Amino acid sequence: MSPNIVYDANGLPRIRLTEPNGSSAEVLLYGGQVVSWKNERREELLFMGSKAIWKPPKAIRGGIPVCFPQFGNLGSLEQHGFARNKMWSLDSDPSPLPPAKNQSSVDLILKSTEEDLKTWPRSFELRLRISLSAGKLILIPRVRNTDNKTLSFMFALRNYLSVSDISEVRVEGLETLDYFDNLMRRERFTEQADAITFDGEIDRVYLTSPAKIAIIDHEKKRTVVLRKDGMPDSGVWNPWDKKAKALPDLRDEDYKTMLCVDSAAIENSIVLKPFEEWTGYQELSTVSSSYCSGQLDPRKVLQGIH
Repeated sequence: MSPNIVYDANGLPRIRLTEPNGSSAEVLLYGGQVVSWKNERREELLFMGSKAIWKPPKAIRGGIPVCFPQFGNLGSLEQHGFARNKMWSLDSDPSPLPPAKNQSSVDLILKSTEEDLKTWPRSFELRLRISLSAGKLILIPRVRNTDNKTLSFMFALRNYLSVSDISEVRVEGLETLDYFDNLMRRERFTEQADAITFDGEIDRVYLTSPAKIAIIDHEKKRTVVLRKDGMPDSGVWNPWDKKAKALPDLRDEDYKTMLCVDSAAIENSIVLKPFEEWTGYQELSTVSSSYCSGQLDPRKVLQGIH
């Protein structure tokens, strides 16, 4: 069954996914970008900048942009690469992924164009399956090298999460890890805190991070659990007040209700021989978090005990 494509007010083709419990997701063909994920109570779980620019060739600030084939400014291309600025297509041949049973899903594809080859002379196919089920949003990216020479690239899914108050959020699972600090000329440090909390601008890449990370929102009594595979690193970003004021597609106060926690392959590029394929996996899910002596028990979340 082909997905239902509607055109939004900006003329961008958009696919809406729904599931029986009432949760929903919306995906743009522009950028292959998830721009909304709502739970069964119709609460928006992703942040979208209220001043986001919805017109190509600008990237859209919010949702889940796809960063490919570079992350940030770590290369010769535009910030975060070109995949988030391109019009994707529906993928008519999504095999060999297993069918998405009991899920509402869509398969997208981005292929290299003559224009891309001028700035990045590599031939590729980038596929993305987006699946929605009760309480879960799953993204499965795949990159195939369609060239006769080796393909090397970075990849990230930048998750703009909606939070109640950034100063009340903590991230569990990245403690004791080494990270590159982009605010300190990419110097390498080791995380000393027992959880990441926020009281100023942060722009880090945590290296060799675990397969499960918990983003705990005390005020909403909700935890977003990020599970990932094939993407060993994790970006963490919040611009805070000064940087937010300098970004044209953020309102001054937007930084308070957003946090980016990314699934990424940044430190070591993914390398594919001719006609090889790489597959990643990301699952976002939500669990209710109860207070215990004023604190959540993140260990239970990270170990999957509800």
